[in-house]
Amino acid sequence: MLDGAHLLEAYLDAGEKPRHLLLNALASHDAEIAVLLERAADVPMTQLDDSLFAELSELKTPSGILALIDIPRPAVTAADSRFAVLLEDIQDPGNLGSILRSAAAAGCDAVFLSGGCADAWSPRVLRAAMGGHFALDIQERQDLPVVAGAFCGTLLATSLQAAHSLYDCDLRGRIAFLVGNAGAGLSARLLGLAGQAIAIPMSGRIESLKAAAAAAICLFEAVRQRRRPC
Repeated sequence: MLDGAHLLEAYLDAGEKPRHLLLNALASHDAEIAVLLERAADVPMTQLDDSLFAELSELKTPSGILALIDIPRPAVTAADSRFAVLLEDIQDPGNLGSILRSAAAAGCDAVFLSGGCADAWSPRVLRAAMGGHFALDIQERQDLPVVAGAFCGTLLATSLQAAHSLYDCDLRGRIAFLVGNAGAGLSARLLGLAGQAIAIPMSGRIESLKAAAAAAICLFEAVRQRRRPC
């Protein structure tokens, strides 16, 4: 369920159409929603009374529109991917959504989630990703060691104990970042499969970064390197 005009707009911009739209009484007076309704004129719509609509929406102030969609089927395999992220046990929905947003903005083609990650299509993750879902191939409940074994490129594992700095790595080829949660980090098995363990240089005054922040730094260092001449 997409909650709000922004997520629906991102979904329509991706060339998709929802199954059904749900509206409250105020929706017909909202100019932004009116534009979206024109774009989705062939989609079935139902107007609900405000109390019922408020029960379905998780927003404190409902925006006036909800969209029921089909969860996209994954199409990119680990062997096909050129720029991926493997996420192990990212349980916080806000963290997961932020990582998906960063991965979409950086141009990743796929994100693989372990079974211990939060539900990628839950309302909180959808809101945090701000439409990033519709620019990515998201694959949930994956056996990450199997995914890592099938990936045809360099696997880079984020680790506080790594001897190599992120900024000393060549990130211009086919790569995948392996990211664990801030508390436990990556499992020993995944660390063992990585071609290289990397650390983000820090001043030492802070022990670690949130997983979402660490992932964003890694992804956009790759973006920076890929923009410069080989």
